[in-house]
Amino acid sequence: MTSRSSLPQLTVGWDYSPFATKRTGCSISDTILFMNPDEQPSTQPQFDPIKEAKRSKLEELRKQMVNDKALPLKNSNLVFGEGNVNAEVLFIGEAPGFHEDVQKRPFVGQSGKLLDKMFAKIGLPRRDVYITNIVKRRPPENRDPTPEEIEAYKPYLAAQIALINPKVIATLGRFSMNYFLPLAKMTNDHGKSTTLDGRIIFPLYHPAAALRAGSAMRAL
Repeated sequence: MTSRSSLPQLTVGWDYSPFATKRTGCSISDTILFMNPDEQPSTQPQFDPIKEAKRSKLEELRKQMVNDKALPLKNSNLVFGEGNVNAEVLFIGEAPGFHEDVQKRPFVGQSGKLLDKMFAKIGLPRRDVYITNIVKRRPPENRDPTPEEIEAYKPYLAAQIALINPKVIATLGRFSMNYFLPLAKMTNDHGKSTTLDGRIIFPLYHPAAALRAGSAMRAL
């Protein structure tokens, strides 16, 4: 069994205090556009030793998760995450669904198709972001992840965030949002950015909720 203490020293000490946050009303596309153009993801293929080191560390982290027998939901496949390891924007969902479990990739079902449309709408190629979930295996029957499951995967998500080191974390759904902002409510906080620990946290409805409800679809 993998010891949690053997994880890379990359855990993020999130300060959940409301006094550590700063709220703004800009959209996620505005947030991306406000970045320094020189810091935008490059489309030019080139060797990047820092990027390769990140990939290596993330693969090491993935293997640790595979070998960690204490992690729950072992009957499902591990869906670690994918995308640009140097991403400025990290999208975090709740847990994999059926299609994600089968393909071992995040957001590849109907929710993923809607997410891809959102990317296209704001001019953000999927290849330029990183996508993962707070719980990295599918709960039975696509039920909500339990607090115990979220807590079990928490050290790995913290290490993943620290490695990628994004400027913006876009949370998809209430479980992901409450991981960072425990007191937030989706109906009040969707689309409102908060600065937390030097990063922008940007809550969004989960695409699955948008598929079920027209109001959420319009908001997303």
